[in-house]
Formats: sequence, structure tokens, C-alpha cells
Amino acid sequence: MFGLVRENIHIAFDSIKSQLLRTILTVLIIAIGITALVGILSAVSALENTISSDFSSMGSNTFNIQRYEFTTQRRGRGEIQKVNPIISYRNVKAFEDNYEFPGTKTSVSFTGTRGAEVKFENKKTDPEVTIIGANENFIQNSGLKLDAGRELNFFDVQNNSNLCIIGSDLNKALFENVNPIGKTISVRGVKFIVIGTLEAKGATFGNNQDLRVIIPIQNARSIFTLPNINYDISIMVENKEMLEGAQDQAILTFRNIRGLNPVEENNFGLERSDDLINRIGSITIYLEYAAWIISIITILGSSIALMNILFVSVTERTREIGVRKALGAKKKTIAFQFFMEALIIGQLGGILGIIFGVLIGLLVATLADFNFTTPWFAMFSAFAISFLVAVISGLMPALKAAKLDPIESLRYE
Repeated sequence: MFGLVRENIHIAFDSIKSQLLRTILTVLIIAIGITALVGILSAVSALENTISSDFSSMGSNTFNIQRYEFTTQRRGRGEIQKVNPIISYRNVKAFEDNYEFPGTKTSVSFTGTRGAEVKFENKKTDPEVTIIGANENFIQNSGLKLDAGRELNFFDVQNNSNLCIIGSDLNKALFENVNPIGKTISVRGVKFIVIGTLEAKGATFGNNQDLRVIIPIQNARSIFTLPNINYDISIMVENKEMLEGAQDQAILTFRNIRGLNPVEENNFGLERSDDLINRIGSITIYLEYAAWIISIITILGSSIALMNILFVSVTERTREIGVRKALGAKKKTIAFQFFMEALIIGQLGGILGIIFGVLIGLLVATLADFNFTTPWFAMFSAFAISFLVAVISGLMPALKAAKLDPIESLRYE
């Protein structure tokens, strides 16, 4: 039995080699569908991993008060979208002074610029460094970790000390083979002493989080004096069970600061880091649906192509089938031979599509600075789909070959 199977596999490979051009075209058609599936799912998975790692580092016990909610509501034609006022420094200062909830830490910050030039001695960076003004809780609430040195403390912020913490890429650019702690850098002509360096965080959507300088918030306000600066508020709760209460108290406090009466809607947003992850997941699921729809349409075409090439193969080898039947070959032996051809072609297309799909996903992740992970689910799905395509496409030609009359087959020219 094993020898017969091996012989049928050998015949199947010989048949594939004899129809090499048609086989290659069919394999490529199958591979295109599998590539679309694996490639899109790989890219979506890399996107989800990147965003999830960025927000999860903040912790599920952290929430933010911001100008708008994370999602924007669709509005009818002619309806004016509500514009929320910015979160001003007066707002955040009042919040710091009035928000009282046990076991919470409030971070206040703003981005002064994303295009600063930072100098150290005779070295300077390109104008692409982000400068953040923050209080002493910013690093912990943002999920950042120190690589060396210390964080800003309460006294640093209150005394407007000219101290700073720098990102890992900025550290490499200015202090190669030099300990940066205690060194002095210059930001827009203002001197700051480096007291700490951050661990590498990576980039998201082209925004390099390792090219930044964190300075006390009052120092930043004196350097960056643009009007209508929007501030960020982040609250971390030590006990997650008290998160809902902390959020309710934060909303009530900020409503009072905004002067809202009980019937007015909030003119600000409140978001939790895990809410953002869930919402992003609900968005990327549509990309996954698109990947499946595209691949199914393409694979449907490849199934028809594979079935066609096998029907042609049956027709071209009618005399061979008649000879084999005359020599005693059974129907199931003939059917298995053509069925094996379908399986081989299908799996070749599946393997090629998986390789191309993973490479496309890796390329997208590399170009977009996403965290690429091996898309095992997509790969297993691709194997299953290519096997299913082979089974469906090979069944009818195999049955047709098995049912041929040996006498009529021998007469076929």
C-alpha cells in the first residue's frame, strides 16, 4: 500500500513537471490569495502589538483627562460639531489643587515642541527633538522607565530647577561613550543638567519617543510661550478597585473647574488606557475582515484555475488512464493520483503565499516601526485554506478520471 502511494506521488510530480507553465501560473494564483491574507493579517497584528504595548505600559489603573474623547461622533449634514475648549494651565493648576482622592497621583504635562535642536558642547541634534514640560509624576504615570539616574521630584518642579531627563536615542546621539548624568545640554539657549536617561521606547507612527527631553513644567512654560497650549492630565490609582471612584471624582472636579451646570454635557474627554486598546482592536477587526474577503475572492479564482488545469490534465492523459486501467489499476488508484496532484499544487501555492505574506508583513512593520510578531494564526489558516482549495478543486477531476471507461479511453486520440 505504501509503495502504491509513493508511486502515485511520483507520477503526480512527473505530471506537474510536464505542465510546468500552467502549474506555475496556478501556484501563483493560489499564492496571491494566501499572500493577501497572511500579509494583511501580519501587518494588522504588528499594528495591534505596537499600540497595545504603548498603551498597556501606562497600566490599566491609569486614566487621562483630555480635550476630546478618543472617538469622534459622526454628525449629520449641516450639524455643527461641538468644539471643546483647550485644557489650559489654569485648568490643570486648579485640578491639581482641588482634586482629592486617596491613593492617586496626578501628572500634568504639555508638549512644547516636536522640532527642537539640542546641543552638548560641540555636538547638536537635528531639529526633531520633542520637549515635554511635566511635573514629578509624569514618568511613572506614562509607563516610562529610567535606564540611569533619577526622576524629577517635587522639589525640582517647585523650584523650577534646570534639570532634565533625556530619551535613549538622544543619549546615543550626544553622549556616545560618555556618561550623560551630570552633563549640561542646551535647549533654545537654556542650560539643563541631565539627571536621568530613559529606557528605549521605540517609535509609533513615525513619532520617535526616544528623541525627547523632559523638563520641569514651569521651565517649559517660560521657554514655550505660544498661546492656546493644550495640557494633558493623567491620574494613576494605586488600587485598581478604586478606579471608578477616582474617575467619578475627577469628572466632578473638572466639571466644577469648567463651570458646567448639572444639565450641561462634559466639554472634555476622559479615557482609560485599556479602553483605547479595546477601541483600537474594534477598528483593526475591520482590516482583518477585509483581508479575509480579499483572500477568499482571490482563492475562489485560484480554485477554478486549479480545477481547470486538472480537467485539462485528465483530458490530455485519457489514453494513459485507459492503459493503467487495462493493466488493473482500480478507480480509487486513478482518483488518488489526480487528487494528489491537486494537493501538491495547492500546498505549493500555500507555502509560497505564506512566505510572501510574512515578508510583506515584516516589510510593513519595519517601515512603520511596528512590533512584528510571527502570525501563527494566519499561517495555520493559510495552510488550511490551501488544503481546502486543493480538496475542492481536485475532487471533481479525480472522480472524472476514475469513472473513464478503459476501452473508450484507449480509443482516445
